[in-house]
Amino acid sequence: MSTSETLERPRMPACDYVPPPYVGPSRNEILDLRKRFVHPSVFMLYKHPIMLVDGHMQWLVDENGDRYLDMLAGIVTVSCGHCHPKITAAINEQVTRLQHATTIYLNPNLALLAEKLSSKLPKGLDVTYFVTSGSEATELAVNMARAYSGHTDIIAQRNAYHGMSSTSAGLTSHHTWKRDIPLGTRIHHAICPDPYRSLFDGTPEEIAHKSAEDIRDLIRFSTSGQVAGFICEPIQGVGGVTMGAPNYLKEAYAVVREHGGICIADEVQTGFGRTGDHYWGFERYDVVPDMVVMAKGIGNGVPMAAVTTTREIAEAFTNRLHFNTYAGNPVSMAAGLAVLDVIDDEGLQDNARVVGRRLKASLEGLMHQHNLIGDVRGAGLMLGVELVRDRETKEPAPAETATILEAARELGVLFGKGGLYGNVLRIKPPMCITEDDVDFAVGVLDMALKVAAT
Repeated sequence: MSTSETLERPRMPACDYVPPPYVGPSRNEILDLRKRFVHPSVFMLYKHPIMLVDGHMQWLVDENGDRYLDMLAGIVTVSCGHCHPKITAAINEQVTRLQHATTIYLNPNLALLAEKLSSKLPKGLDVTYFVTSGSEATELAVNMARAYSGHTDIIAQRNAYHGMSSTSAGLTSHHTWKRDIPLGTRIHHAICPDPYRSLFDGTPEEIAHKSAEDIRDLIRFSTSGQVAGFICEPIQGVGGVTMGAPNYLKEAYAVVREHGGICIADEVQTGFGRTGDHYWGFERYDVVPDMVVMAKGIGNGVPMAAVTTTREIAEAFTNRLHFNTYAGNPVSMAAGLAVLDVIDDEGLQDNARVVGRRLKASLEGLMHQHNLIGDVRGAGLMLGVELVRDRETKEPAPAETATILEAARELGVLFGKGGLYGNVLRIKPPMCITEDDVDFAVGVLDMALKVAAT
């Protein structure tokens, strides 16, 4: 028996967008083509996969015209909204004039976007190299750190995710994402400061301190005593929205710099106002990194990423040629410029703060009603709900998580999942989401939790 047959559906908020009728191949035809011709490692989330053919702001539409509230934002990528009219207009205008030009020629958009990014970052972080994906940006950041420092060893965190290229997959610290092949070299993983599943006892601040000191021991016992750098997500995304107390990064950065390394903030998911109170995730910790890696939300779905650093660090990478064919693509740069304008002009960071607080408070309210919820965490519109079978033992509940995802999909809401055990609901919608949307999503989650408990 389906969810809709057993419980009354929450009322979906209205949307004035009317998608055109879909006239392409059927879902089953596309599913068959995908099975036959697409690499089998490309997986789908749901037992009965959705075929999406339209999008408008926080909404997605399937081939039947059914509408879904997107609470994952294309895996934390659609910052401003699907097919945002201002961003779409900027892309269309640029496509009609010049679709591609490499960086060996001048084009206004590259320099303009680099300048605009610099204005959003602390003084000194003002030199940017654009690439096409977060994995590539991470790889570039590590190479620059090694070139500048003269050292090789890199410290990352346990439970981290930094990408799928060789080095970035080596930095990633989930066995579920790793194969038994060489993945990066001289990479070490420090203890994650997440207080919910920490190896250490104490308050979140004490756990953060002990976790930062673990970096010192890791350097002593696993390296020559000098490191190239330390990379950290201010809030871990794939790892399940985990993060340390506010003292963590300040102490961790001090240890790394003491041993010759530079500090890299991975803002692929936390950047561009998503955390609400701050434009960048590292600002929560009152630190300034030496390098910032960004992707996803910078393009609102356009494949684009960047590394911003200091002039001194950048200059150390100029003694050999380095080139990227698609870096600075005029269309991508036009999209990035429009994204930054929309975030500012439409107050999306403030919306992430206000609506995010309402959403988090509502999720914490659900925690009092459902024992399946072990923890609610995150900031702004980057939130996680960890599901456990027992709050004392914290036994993960991956099967129940899958049930909740399926039930929510049936009711018109798309959540994501993460964490090592696949038991954390990832809730990271487009930043244009409204309070009515939040109330609808929470109502659906409440119902889905009831379904999982039966």
